[in-house]
Amino acid sequence: MISEFRLQWPITRDLATLRECVHAFGFGAGLTGQRLQDLVFVANEAATNVLQHGGAGGALIAWSDDVGVSLEVVDAVGALSEADLSLEPDLAAGHGVGLWLIRRLCDEVSIEGVAGSARLRLRLRRQAPATA
Repeated sequence: MISEFRLQWPITRDLATLRECVHAFGFGAGLTGQRLQDLVFVANEAATNVLQHGGAGGALIAWSDDVGVSLEVVDAVGALSEADLSLEPDLAAGHGVGLWLIRRLCDEVSIEGVAGSARLRLRLRRQAPATA
């Protein structure tokens, strides 16, 4: 398991390569099974959101620690805001579903506006929290 290690990838239309890189990073950080699949899925959804709504691209930064893996998705346009996290998806229009799923799969999700850009921070622990 690699701990305290950071990697960064540009967000481009080549999402297959991004998914492969995130998968390799997550595996190296000790994620397996469903948690590893969740990491790849949320990274893909966040990057897709940047491409669809941001337009100017961005970057995905990943790091790990003793507890799990964190992703920071930088949207150069800053289209996301903290208010977007509380919105329910519009299934009829097909909007908001990706962010809604991200909120369900991640242990922590936040959005911060920084100098005209938005930073979506995602956190997955190695072990999913127990559900009651």
